[in-house]
Amino acid sequence: MTHKGARVLRVGALSRVEGEGALRLGVHDGRVTETQLQIYEPPRFFEAFLRGRGYTEPPDITSRVCGICPVAYQLSACRAIEDACGVEVTGQLAALRRLLYCGEWIESQILHIHLLHAPDFLGCASAVEMARTRRADVERGLRIKQAGNAILELLGGRAIHPVNVRLGGFHRVPTRAELRPLHTLLHRARDDAWETVRWVAGFDFPDAGADHALLALIEPGRYAIESGVPAVMAAPHTHGLPGNTDRPLPLRRFPVHAFTGEVTERQVPYSTALQATLDGERYLTGSLARYALSGRWLSPLAQQAAREAGLGDPLSGTVCRNPFRSIVVRAVEALYAIDEALRIIDAYEPPPRPYVEVLPRADTGHGATEAPRGLLYHRYALDADGTVTDALLIPPTAQNQGAIEEDLRRLVQLRLDGDTAVSDAELTVLCERGIRNHDPCISCSAHFLDLTVDRS
Repeated sequence: MTHKGARVLRVGALSRVEGEGALRLGVHDGRVTETQLQIYEPPRFFEAFLRGRGYTEPPDITSRVCGICPVAYQLSACRAIEDACGVEVTGQLAALRRLLYCGEWIESQILHIHLLHAPDFLGCASAVEMARTRRADVERGLRIKQAGNAILELLGGRAIHPVNVRLGGFHRVPTRAELRPLHTLLHRARDDAWETVRWVAGFDFPDAGADHALLALIEPGRYAIESGVPAVMAAPHTHGLPGNTDRPLPLRRFPVHAFTGEVTERQVPYSTALQATLDGERYLTGSLARYALSGRWLSPLAQQAAREAGLGDPLSGTVCRNPFRSIVVRAVEALYAIDEALRIIDAYEPPPRPYVEVLPRADTGHGATEAPRGLLYHRYALDADGTVTDALLIPPTAQNQGAIEEDLRRLVQLRLDGDTAVSDAELTVLCERGIRNHDPCISCSAHFLDLTVDRS
């Protein structure tokens, strides 16, 4: 619909993201004045109905928040409640948790790369269309995802919403013989993942930079997945640098229990999801943040892949701030997760018991892990008999909303500066690509649906 003073465009659907929402752009006199990532899914009230439940229940309940990353919710809940109860899971039980999380990283990152994100770079509307001309690439992705699912099925009991995880460990742990078939499957997946890194590294990437602070867990000596301490890398502009700088910047660490003192959630009028700020500023969590903060602790194989893919040398701390190249970082992370899974399987010795006892006490516990999309934080308050009296979940997509909106503003403004007559259809494609760079899980944060461009 076109009028003399304003132009409004509504797009029926944004494909290849999880969840429902909308985007509104305001453009006045050639300047982008408004970007609103509108999430209008009904609130799901997980925090409310966790209150009054027994302390053993949150891992199973919160796994239903997301069918793509249920392990992230289970293990974040376990860490928080075990923290409240004064229990630490170590040894082979901790290794099995990391192996389970590797399975989720493999299947989730590969799903995003091959079926959701790659079509953007190949001019395809969907993975189905891409399969007509790039069948081998799609089949390779499905093979790798199968390996991740196999880990979840063996350790978790099933690939979606695993049922074998419990406080202190697992209901049952595998034998070495049961892990052996995974070894063969993962060796093939590792070769396929190498090829995936090479494949996505050959895509054409627009120039872009993410001028945000980066937040991720770090665990010196290994790439943080299921444990670690939150750390922040400053935004480039705070050091007088452009947003696309590849220079590492100083880190600031803080304990997990201080998370809500550093990160503040707020309600915005156009979204049912809360948005988060760090020290009052937008920030980014996820693959780009993890690679910037922990790239030096990737396995030698993953480091080599990163160098060959043009991401620089992780050992030197090189940072990738181009959101479009996040697909390459995710491919490197998937390769790392496969490599790490093989390492854990090779070193595995069945523990004497499948879990350590976790007894309730009155306290508040905090837990954080690295979901494929970024840092996930849980907090639970328990009374003396283990009843949950308060619960707080802060998912990565909600934390990233402010950064996504700013990335979209910059992308659209750059496009308008180059061509003020750019069509709404072109802006729609650009914005869809910009959003998929971050692989948002919108349901976790509250089917992207409408794009509205208001021009005047």
